[in-house]
Amino acid sequence: MSAPATPRTAAPPTTSTPPAPRATSRVDWRLRFALLSVVWGFSFLLIKVGTEAYAPFHVALGRVFFGALALMAVLLLRREPLPRGRRTWMHLAVAALLLNTAPFSLFSYAELTIPSSLAGICNATSPLWGMALSLVALSEDRPTRRRVAGLGLGFLGVLTVLGAWQGFAGLDARGTALALLASLCYPIGWIYVRRTLASVPGSPVALTGGQLLLSTAQLLLVSAVFTTAPGAFPLWPTLSVIALGALGTGMALQMQYGLVAEVGPTTAQMVTYFIPVIATAAGVALLGESLHWNTPVGAAIVLVGAALTQARRR
Repeated sequence: MSAPATPRTAAPPTTSTPPAPRATSRVDWRLRFALLSVVWGFSFLLIKVGTEAYAPFHVALGRVFFGALALMAVLLLRREPLPRGRRTWMHLAVAALLLNTAPFSLFSYAELTIPSSLAGICNATSPLWGMALSLVALSEDRPTRRRVAGLGLGFLGVLTVLGAWQGFAGLDARGTALALLASLCYPIGWIYVRRTLASVPGSPVALTGGQLLLSTAQLLLVSAVFTTAPGAFPLWPTLSVIALGALGTGMALQMQYGLVAEVGPTTAQMVTYFIPVIATAAGVALLGESLHWNTPVGAAIVLVGAALTQARRR
């Protein structure tokens, strides 16, 4: 759904492991960039379809399970081992909770009552939360006028999307709050990973694969306690959950690592700003979700603000 964080940014990720070693691909990076934008943009539609037949915890569980399978397959082909060390796995367990288990579950619950397009726009607020938190938690991140202006502009965009001048009429407050809370989980997780796992040896695929395995175990436990096993497996919701995991979490992360290695983190992270656009278009075109003028206008303001918060002094 979201791009992995790197040491100098707060773009929305599902993980925050270091970039892979430099590598090249026969497929032009622009095509892979476009494909990654589409895959992550459609993730919110897939969540919506999945929740039509499965409990939110089951959708999140399927996502991390099939994502883990995809990354395990890559590790087997490369003959790479999983991370080692008890301390590393303890940190990965916390990272799994903050970057996978909690936000994936929250987004699934949110989309029970809000459109997938609104969930995608809420996801775009992660850089805003990240900038605000990094000013407190990361001493090397100093505020600048541009970044503070971006923060204020971004949250003005959020109010525009929500229709604050109308008293948030027609908006499900609980679902929207859950989606915003899910977006807040990501930068908290990035800061934790940056402090604990930045120097841990191992490839990004191995670290993220271990993280998704732990998230699978966490969601298995939560699902067993709070839900019952599904009684049926309808075709389209099941395929949506499989695609959400294998493509939106497994393949997409692998593709993101390749982009970071080839064109650098700044260019690769621009995918963040295409996600809400594609999520909105997919929700309107394929799910028949309504679209009012304030949604695209507010989303554009959010993205401009998010871009400004990523500015750094040279």
